[in-house]
Amino acid sequence: MNIMILGSGGREHALAWNFSQSEKVNKIFCVPGNAGTAFENKCENLTLKDTELIDFAKKNVDITFVGPEQPLVDGIVDEFKKNKLKIFGPSKNGAKLEASKGFSKEFMKKYGVQTAKYEIFESYENALEYLKNSKFPIVIKADGLAAGKGVFIAETFKLGKDFLCEIMKKNKFGEAGKKVVIEEFLQGFEASIFALTDGENIKIITSAKDHKKILDGEKGLNTGGMGAICPHPQLTTEILQKFETKIMIPTLNGIKHEDMEYNGVLFFGIIVQSEEPYLLEYNVRFGDPETQAIMPLLETNMLEISEKTIENKIDKLKIKLKNNSSCCIVAVSNGYPETYEKGYKINLKNNIESKIFYAGTSFKDNELITSGGRVLSVVSTEETLEKAIKKAYNDIKEISFEGIYYRKDIGGIS
Repeated sequence: MNIMILGSGGREHALAWNFSQSEKVNKIFCVPGNAGTAFENKCENLTLKDTELIDFAKKNVDITFVGPEQPLVDGIVDEFKKNKLKIFGPSKNGAKLEASKGFSKEFMKKYGVQTAKYEIFESYENALEYLKNSKFPIVIKADGLAAGKGVFIAETFKLGKDFLCEIMKKNKFGEAGKKVVIEEFLQGFEASIFALTDGENIKIITSAKDHKKILDGEKGLNTGGMGAICPHPQLTTEILQKFETKIMIPTLNGIKHEDMEYNGVLFFGIIVQSEEPYLLEYNVRFGDPETQAIMPLLETNMLEISEKTIENKIDKLKIKLKNNSSCCIVAVSNGYPETYEKGYKINLKNNIESKIFYAGTSFKDNELITSGGRVLSVVSTEETLEKAIKKAYNDIKEISFEGIYYRKDIGGIS
């Protein structure tokens, strides 16, 4: 079988690597891919325009897998299905769960999903007035897609006002910030839970802990993600049972009732406060960097997962994971998540044992160079989390490029 994976990040490299382990997979087309996928087994990087994807798939591809959220929000799944092509991901209607924070919060309220109290504003003045009478800290979210950087925890009124001004008046996130959700701040630990759904059934794959902030101790600016561990060490059986009852099953009921045509992964971003899980947000694709931590633990290949999901047979799917833990550390360019430098040679020593999944990388004059903010992920899998963390940090020290930065506390509980 031939697979086409859309995207260019570490997530897509990890997915391609997993697909390549299947004997049934002959070829993996990575569109556009990166320096890592260029040399991954069975992979070939391609540059295709959006208008060329369907024709290429008709002639060359058995299953298309969409990595990032934007094509899903734009309705790529609907277009592929119109052409009777197999594709993994939700319809445009289903992708609204991530495309609009306001829509998703109203969806949660409508179907009884446990979440934080909130209000939605399209006017800067009304949002500011609400903020004046709020308790702090409080959470402000840009309504639309903002590459994981549109959520701000305001400790004071002034900080909240400044953020509102940036996104609603100065258009920091463009159209994504024209509308905002302001919600109560919940104190607890966050977790990422990944589930598969075909619109009728839903099944948990696993959990992970993401580290979103640029600085150690979860401080500084939001990023797309600086590292992850899998599975999440704080999620107990009791918490997961509550999650299923109070979040996952009501969500599936909503997907059915809204006739969302959803054949893909549903990523629940939750917070656990006093042993109670609350849903913070939906994502309609695999997370990055959580995917890099999850893929090496999966014993069930992504080909089987994709086929069963697309064919509405999730109830017949058995997901097996290794009884291990993984740690993923992301190395980024100097200046990220704001203006960053790129074009620097990446040096790798030969004694690295961990798997490297590449992201913002390319080739120039036969040299591997940096070309993005998040450059690569170092992923270690071991019998214990402690061993995985130690190995990943030992190996990332063997990688260098001008301005390399990575957090020193990935895997720490905070």
